[in-house]
Amino acid sequence: MLPFSQNSHYKLRFLVLVLWVSHLVDSKSGFELDESLTYLWPLPSEFTSGNQTLTVDPTLSFSALGKGGNSKILVEGFERYKKIIFKHVSGISLFDKSRGIRSVYDISELRFIVNSDSEELQLGVDESYTLFVAKKDGKSIVGEATIEANTVYGALRGLETFSQLCAFDYETKSVQIYKAPWYIKDKPRFAFRGLMLDTSRHYLPIDVIKQIIESMSYAKLNVLHWHIIDEESFPLEVPSYPKLWNAAYTKWERYTIEDASEIVSFAKMRGIHIMAEVDVPGHAESWGAGYPDLWPSSTCREPLDVSKSFTFDLISGILSEMRKIFPFELFHLGGDEVHTDCWTSTPHIKQWLNDQNMTAKDAYQYFVLKAQEIAISKNWTPVNWEETFNSFPSKLNPRTIVHNWLGPGVCPKAVAKGFRCIFSNQGAWYLDHLDVPWNEVYSAEPLEGINNVSEQNLVLGGEVCMWGETADTSDVQQTIWPRAAAAAERLWSKREAVSARNITLTILPRLHYFRCLLNRRGVQAAPVTNKYARQPPIGAGSCYEQ
Repeated sequence: MLPFSQNSHYKLRFLVLVLWVSHLVDSKSGFELDESLTYLWPLPSEFTSGNQTLTVDPTLSFSALGKGGNSKILVEGFERYKKIIFKHVSGISLFDKSRGIRSVYDISELRFIVNSDSEELQLGVDESYTLFVAKKDGKSIVGEATIEANTVYGALRGLETFSQLCAFDYETKSVQIYKAPWYIKDKPRFAFRGLMLDTSRHYLPIDVIKQIIESMSYAKLNVLHWHIIDEESFPLEVPSYPKLWNAAYTKWERYTIEDASEIVSFAKMRGIHIMAEVDVPGHAESWGAGYPDLWPSSTCREPLDVSKSFTFDLISGILSEMRKIFPFELFHLGGDEVHTDCWTSTPHIKQWLNDQNMTAKDAYQYFVLKAQEIAISKNWTPVNWEETFNSFPSKLNPRTIVHNWLGPGVCPKAVAKGFRCIFSNQGAWYLDHLDVPWNEVYSAEPLEGINNVSEQNLVLGGEVCMWGETADTSDVQQTIWPRAAAAAERLWSKREAVSARNITLTILPRLHYFRCLLNRRGVQAAPVTNKYARQPPIGAGSCYEQ
């Protein structure tokens, strides 16, 4: 007979084994949704729902009213979403022969009413929509699903919401809409809802950038901030200065002007702006690979040489070429992390500073303001990282948009001085910070510390930043998602709706669900609750509980 302590030990091990097996059995029983929650992401502004289940015809037809109803953007969007909604369905419609040609489905047509035929895509374009889904009464042969919007871009946002209402039922092998009838009246909280993508630290192929843009549309993000070039590489073609892309990593890791134009067109079809960035005067060492005169010296290579007119001629040339490609009214000029040692230690620049009666800080201000003048002359609104505001706020062009990143508290100071601001606090919204959990991303508030309504209106919104030092094609999507979705809801939905006290109960199940929706759509979104972002699952289990 075993001693008492050892016998107890074996009993305890047996009990643990039983509990573990019991857990496995329970886990096979299936994940159940909390019916009190609404599994739409981001959460709409206003909505009501019911308790009916409707079926959707796999041959769902398109009909359009209003000036913009037959827009190519909308027609192609409808076809794109049909493939998503009916991925598991044959596309063959069933009819009730005993009642003539009546469809046996509740919803056979999706009707669009788009009031404007303008397809101009600029900051603040109307993205509002209403969506009504109900079973048609009477003898009509089609059920009712209607999206009404002032612009085609609002209609696209409504189409995304409609697609999230549709769920494939594996028992009946049909697409169904639960909790109908639905009435949704929706609009974004902020006009600027962005994701920054860095293609200098690692080149990302065109198809990967397109996949990221596509996934952005699922979360209703609407600005891709394209950080194309930096000190490590210059992959973009600039025809008037053809040696610039000598600084691409290889001759295969480049973007032609046609590539860039294709990305802009692809994004516009999804209602997404492309905001390009040329970061000056720092972060520009790569430029000198093709044009060494831009370097202060061959051994001290950045910031760009402030003393030469050639530097500003080249910046003007780059911006002229890019203006042909990027129609968005905002253009990012960087201006961050400018260390001026090369200016004060290089003899000819030191002499120029003396001749101009400038300090190195004066020269930094001079460079930023001159670059702003160039951008404004090409009908762009300049965006600059916050160091420019922190260093010389009274000198910045009043049209400047201040882009926060160093920490909280900058947007309140910027809007108090009349500047517009974009929120990207690195403590919460830098996606390369892998130790920032989803709940901290979700809880970061762009209007924190701003109580005056007129000042709140100067906050355009915010963006999450995907810096590329440790992200390339192999892991970029799982680094972006699902944490970017947390910021996306913060930027779209009402502040009251995203300020729930216990977000683990009210938000986390919905974010799990959206992460799985991304996975179903082919987006490599990582588990939500891993300690470090983009890590694989730690064991077997459901997508909905990881």
